[in-house]
Amino acid sequence: MSRSIPVNFHILSKDYVIACPEEKRDTLLASAKILKDKAQQVRESGKVGTNERIIAISALNIIHEYMNQDNQHQFDDEIMRLEGKLTLALSKLSE
Repeated sequence: MSRSIPVNFHILSKDYVIACPEEKRDTLLASAKILKDKAQQVRESGKVGTNERIIAISALNIIHEYMNQDNQHQFDDEIMRLEGKLTLALSKLSE
């Protein structure tokens, strides 16, 4: 059984700490960087208001890009899992 560790990252002026298996830390940080970069692009476009909305639009853009890859059918289960995590994260943002 792998040991969970806290992983810290920063997106749109907010700090996050997420527990994940130690061996998946680098992947989580890479994913957070992708979301951070996409959120910054959305923010700079000036078309979206709140940070919550920016994160939601950014996540949808990332998922859309991901789903348009040639091997889309291999990732359907992963998309569903990520969608669940996104829903949970957004619900925590609105608390």
